[in-house]
Amino acid sequence: MNQNASSTPVFKDTNRPFSERVTDLIGRLTLEEKVGLMSHPAKGIPRLGIPAYNYWSEALHGVARNGRATVFPQAIGMAATWDPALILRVATAVGDEARAKYHAALKRHGYTQQYQGLTFWSPNVNLFRDPRWGRGQETWGEDPFLTGTMASAFVRGLQGDHPKYLKAAACAKHYAVHSGPERDRHHFNAICTPRELHDTYLPAFKTLVTEAKVEAIMGAYNRTLDEPCCASQLLLVDILRGEWGFEGHVVSDCGALTDIHAHHKITQDAAESAALALQKGCDLGCDCVFDEIPTAIERGLMTEADVDRALTHTLGTRFKLGMFDPDDEVPYTSIPMDVVACPEHRQLAYETAAASVVLLKNKNNILPIQPETKSIFLTGPNASSLEVLLGNYYGFNNDMNTFLEGIAGRVPEGMGMEYHPGALLNQPNAIRMSWAPGMAQAADLTIACVGSSPMLEGEEGASLLTPLNGDRDSISLPENQVEFIKQIAMHGARIILVVTGGSPIALGEIEDLVEAILFVWYPGMEGGRAVADVLFGDVSPSGKLPLTFPQSLEQLPPFEDYSMAGRTYRYMTAEPLYPFGFGLSYSQFEFSDLALESTEVGAGNGLAFRVSVRNIGERAGAEVAQYYLSDLEASTIVPQHHLIGFERVTLEPGECRDLHFTITPEMMSFFDDRGKLALEPGTFRLEVGSCSPGTRGHVLGAPASLTAEFCVK
Repeated sequence: MNQNASSTPVFKDTNRPFSERVTDLIGRLTLEEKVGLMSHPAKGIPRLGIPAYNYWSEALHGVARNGRATVFPQAIGMAATWDPALILRVATAVGDEARAKYHAALKRHGYTQQYQGLTFWSPNVNLFRDPRWGRGQETWGEDPFLTGTMASAFVRGLQGDHPKYLKAAACAKHYAVHSGPERDRHHFNAICTPRELHDTYLPAFKTLVTEAKVEAIMGAYNRTLDEPCCASQLLLVDILRGEWGFEGHVVSDCGALTDIHAHHKITQDAAESAALALQKGCDLGCDCVFDEIPTAIERGLMTEADVDRALTHTLGTRFKLGMFDPDDEVPYTSIPMDVVACPEHRQLAYETAAASVVLLKNKNNILPIQPETKSIFLTGPNASSLEVLLGNYYGFNNDMNTFLEGIAGRVPEGMGMEYHPGALLNQPNAIRMSWAPGMAQAADLTIACVGSSPMLEGEEGASLLTPLNGDRDSISLPENQVEFIKQIAMHGARIILVVTGGSPIALGEIEDLVEAILFVWYPGMEGGRAVADVLFGDVSPSGKLPLTFPQSLEQLPPFEDYSMAGRTYRYMTAEPLYPFGFGLSYSQFEFSDLALESTEVGAGNGLAFRVSVRNIGERAGAEVAQYYLSDLEASTIVPQHHLIGFERVTLEPGECRDLHFTITPEMMSFFDDRGKLALEPGTFRLEVGSCSPGTRGHVLGAPASLTAEFCVK
């Protein structure tokens, strides 16, 4: 036998399974060394050649807080593309940039600092249940199925498809029942029924764990059903590890372990919190509470075996990332720094931003801007803003493209263009008279870039202009923006509204004063170019709303109420301003020939159907066929209708495509009052169209939907 091979420690033997290598490494550690690995800045172990490692890295819509990177649209904007294949490409690019930057940092320092690692605390798959929540922009919308589908594509792209190694480790957060208010997040107790827990708040997490194989889960700050989420028997033991068979690691949100004793008052001190969290399945702390593990062991609150179990999970992730293996055996180590913010990734950011734009109104087809237009006037507080490109949890780039820059670069020579900001973001102008109304009056078209900003919505501590720790107390446009739009409208301006934001904005009377409305989210580094190309018709808008836009706050239950009654398109009975799934195009589409394979189906069997979608317009475009199911005879509370599938299709003028889909028994089932999945006999309605069921979408211009009913025997 080779002498050197026989002396190689098992944890360094790349021919051994990861599980054996992890067990061997843990067996070589002292308790002090183990404790040094239990917090997000994990200490190094020089005697074993284990470098220090910081688990905290971010990649919400591109590598974040770590120097130069490609900045893609904010997550809620990516959700508006309804295009999982596109999101897979985006996340693949993000993972490539992450790998390149990680290895560059290693070569420079021999270790990585915070935000330079490969364990990314993304995606955020909390349900966007209330538009007041400032962090809703980080999510994939209000629907559990859409969220699970889109975020799964993100996880797969980020983690890669190698049979042995992870490109990067994704993390589904914040588990679970967490969506504001931000000011209460450290002590809040989220109360929901077992039915709502399993019907609404858990499905996206389950999809990411069981289908996308997400490597990590982050526990939320709050309590859910009286238990701290980072120390919950129900969430972590019974459901995550028990029902779903999760094998990765669980990390606390930052400071959440301290909250257990300091704010939830569940334990007396940090040692008790450390013991409780570890025993219930939190493996890694993002604070210093796990430093008290030796004290907890001395007091008999826990054992060293609890530490070993946690390290099995966290070190398992590091082994899967190839952190202890030679570079030539790990396929992702050779990704060059040239990929970071490369032209191909910039083009992908542009493509994604363009696909995320939602056309909400287009009176008399004023858009796209016609070549014969003599002059345009660009105005509004967000026209030249870099902040509205970025959203939150963003990376940086030395070549950002604002709306002013994008439109200036696209406007045809000979077409006049003027610019004036016209209004401030959320406060009245200091001067009494502005040139802007006169400039709007003189132009053929006025493009007003208004809306929200990360200054007005975001996470606790991030948004400088909100009094509610990042949340909103109103979902309307700031009053000074409303007054500015009314002023230029009174001067006869023909207004195209370009609205930025990470959450619904109730436009009120403004909706009637403008000719067209584009909702463009926080569109990333190529936002200006993408929006300009949509305005001028180089790209036909195809985005769809991933959440309902209410007409006002009066249509919503209290923010603190976690019951789903009256919330989201699935349970809301009031007529919205813009419905979930809605978005217009420069072309027109028609659905026809919906055909079920049968009108009766036995319990436990699937039901196939087909439908045709045709482009009846004069230009190419993309449409999203959406499939909704309603249980008309359920014995308990169920959604009025729920999304079960969708398909994005690009069609030339006159082109027709036949789409095929199978409704599975699980799609026909509902969660009963105990939170158990049940399938009952009865009548079901299938609706196929380009937005969620209801009359509002059709009034706004969505094509007529098709319905069919069938019975489950």
